[in-house]
Amino acid sequence: MIFSRSSGILLHPTSLPGPSGIGDMGAAAFHFIDVLSDMSQHLWQVLPLGPTGYANSPYQSFSAFAGNPLLISLEKLAEEDFLTAEQLHKMPAFPPERVDYGLVIQHKIPLLKEASAAFQMQASTVERKNFEDFCAANQAWLDDYALFMALKNVQDLRPWTPWPPEL
Repeated sequence: MIFSRSSGILLHPTSLPGPSGIGDMGAAAFHFIDVLSDMSQHLWQVLPLGPTGYANSPYQSFSAFAGNPLLISLEKLAEEDFLTAEQLHKMPAFPPERVDYGLVIQHKIPLLKEASAAFQMQASTVERKNFEDFCAANQAWLDDYALFMALKNVQDLRPWTPWPPEL
């Protein structure tokens, strides 16, 4: 089998610059793709994109299928009117040389919850249908994952092994 030669780069999206203290799938990712294209690069290897577990490692994910919520662009949510500019301006100054996961989680997760609540209240019929279609198409893993994460949150993020047996 003959393969044509190609080249690319390995860069996790969390390494991209961003106003939320962590790189995400927002403007910087789209710009990075344009730069790769301009340089005739054909591959972007991203490493696992799942929700991170212990020590925020992409290799200790809670799911092989779910995406990491920290990769959701708050700016894109604001463009869709699920967040306001005022909400985005409440973000602290993040260290530019590294990701402070504790600080990012402390500030980004509440905004994602607010965006989710806004979606529930104001999503269009098409947006709701797309969401329902996604849930239906991914039910094989999504229901169990949602239940596991809900229980994990109730259990203060402890490992599942010491949870009460009925859980």
